[in-house]
Amino acid sequence: MTELIAPTTRLHRAWLESRDEWGRGVHQDGAGFRSGDEYDSAEGFATWVARLRAEEDVTVPPAPNWVHCTYRWIVEDGRVLGAIALRHELNEMLFTIGGHIGYGVRPSARRRGLASWALAEILDEARKLGLDRVLITCDVGNTGSARTILKAGGVLEDVREGKQRYWIAISG
Repeated sequence: MTELIAPTTRLHRAWLESRDEWGRGVHQDGAGFRSGDEYDSAEGFATWVARLRAEEDVTVPPAPNWVHCTYRWIVEDGRVLGAIALRHELNEMLFTIGGHIGYGVRPSARRRGLASWALAEILDEARKLGLDRVLITCDVGNTGSARTILKAGGVLEDVREGKQRYWIAISG
């Protein structure tokens, strides 16, 4: 059964397997990577997971130039298949190229509808946060991601800095 779960240290080995499939040092949209994060040791991984979970806590101010964010992992039968992030608001960079939501699915799990499923689930979370619409972007030429966004109701606004910018209305 596929689940969307909060990051957890209990999936360290499964997360490493997913990361290695992407490739070490490869950016994964929605994963919450920052320079200086360390994932291989149990201690480094626990520190990273704690930061991801803390960024969701609106009672604690976010780091400078960052916003509160809800991170979720796409998990099936103990395997980490991807990640999705819901940013609670937009700063200038997010408004221009990043958007409210970022997601990625590991290469071996693509073309199964997981991104569409995770996006629908995270839109429910956005609604609970009181957002009435969200911005999602994808690279120009990323037809798979564009199809996922359109399927969720995305309406293309424009293209900026190599990113297609879509809005999805979620009121109701």
